[in-house]
Amino acid sequence: MSEELNFIYDEAEEHMQKSIAHLEHELKSIRAGKASPNMLASVMVDYYGTPTPLSQVANVSARDAQTLTIQPWEKKMLPVIERAIINSNLGFAPNNNGEVVIINIPPLTEERRKNLVKQAKEEAEVAKVSIRNIRKDANNDIKKLEKDKEISEDDSKAGHDQIQKLTDKYIEKVDKLLEKKEKDIMTV
Repeated sequence: MSEELNFIYDEAEEHMQKSIAHLEHELKSIRAGKASPNMLASVMVDYYGTPTPLSQVANVSARDAQTLTIQPWEKKMLPVIERAIINSNLGFAPNNNGEVVIINIPPLTEERRKNLVKQAKEEAEVAKVSIRNIRKDANNDIKKLEKDKEISEDDSKAGHDQIQKLTDKYIEKVDKLLEKKEKDIMTV
């Protein structure tokens, strides 16, 4: 493969990896019925007038499958953290015992599980569309190289084939991530 085609291929793969990383991040934020510190990743706390991620003012941990504990580094932050969790609209009811904030995670209903699977499928579809758009851009770059006589027709065909194989590989990764998340959500 020519240097130009290698560049296009590498660039496409890099963008596809970013699509997968984004999907993994989005899927982590979809709760699967088990308590996870990631559930509170979006919570911002007013730390002396500055909006600060909860993880930077407290230790967030899962005590068990149904309970999250938030241990602030400064005791006076307890009510601030509690208020931030309530205001985050995540649907959690935090309890402050004077030492830590405790959140009991209610078990998911069957209907809620199905909605979460639907949400995961939507995120997976967004990733697939992104990967297909990357393929389209790479193929357009290859066609332009061929049109400008920088590569031969055979090299162009080989380049398109390589990009398609890359696309198939990353679409399969999306499917595997979705399958794993679905199983995680539907396991009671």
